[in-house]
Amino acid sequence: MLGKNPGTPYTFQVHAEDVTASSQLSIQVVDQLQSVPIHQDIIIVCIGTDRSTGDSLGPLIGASLEKKNLKRLFVYGTLKHPVHAVNLEDTLNEINRQHQDPFIIAIDACLGRLKNVGKINFSQGPVIPGAAMKKKLPHVGEMHVTGIVNVSGMMEYFVLQNTRLYLVMTMAEAIAKALVSADRKLKTKAAPSISPSSSQNSIYKRGTSEVESALSLQNNSPR
Repeated sequence: MLGKNPGTPYTFQVHAEDVTASSQLSIQVVDQLQSVPIHQDIIIVCIGTDRSTGDSLGPLIGASLEKKNLKRLFVYGTLKHPVHAVNLEDTLNEINRQHQDPFIIAIDACLGRLKNVGKINFSQGPVIPGAAMKKKLPHVGEMHVTGIVNVSGMMEYFVLQNTRLYLVMTMAEAIAKALVSADRKLKTKAAPSISPSSSQNSIYKRGTSEVESALSLQNNSPR
């Protein structure tokens, strides 16, 4: 089990506009993932849809990562092939078919308290997609990264559409940079990173932005 104590799940938080956000997060990612066996693929599942500004964090990160020559991390969920509420379960099934005993890190946008907007969380345990939109979706990941993009409480769909793109882009850049840095430091078996290819398009279903939205909800935070 990763983390310091089974009774106290590991969690780390940093604000996206902290100039050291990427380096801090990278250190934490390496520290938590260095014990993952070399034969076990580390999967980054970037959840969200580009049809909603607030929910585009995941696809933006995935699109950035797919351009890099990653050695240890495998990426699912990009702007071209998003992983969202409509195809999430099919995507998880595909991951389990393609990778033996995958170690999954889920990435998703979330809503939270006003004082925490802009903060990035890296925590042990699964993310709960769709919580902010009152959707019942599979829990995803052994660990997760979430970015608090706006305030929770009411009119979540409206809030998503009126989230500042600047904040989402700043978070996406910081998280992607941290993951690329971590990938270079993790031991590798020289396996190439992957993103959904044309042969996998059947699992990426179309849908409206309201249906696709799989935003998480951040009720509590460590700071």
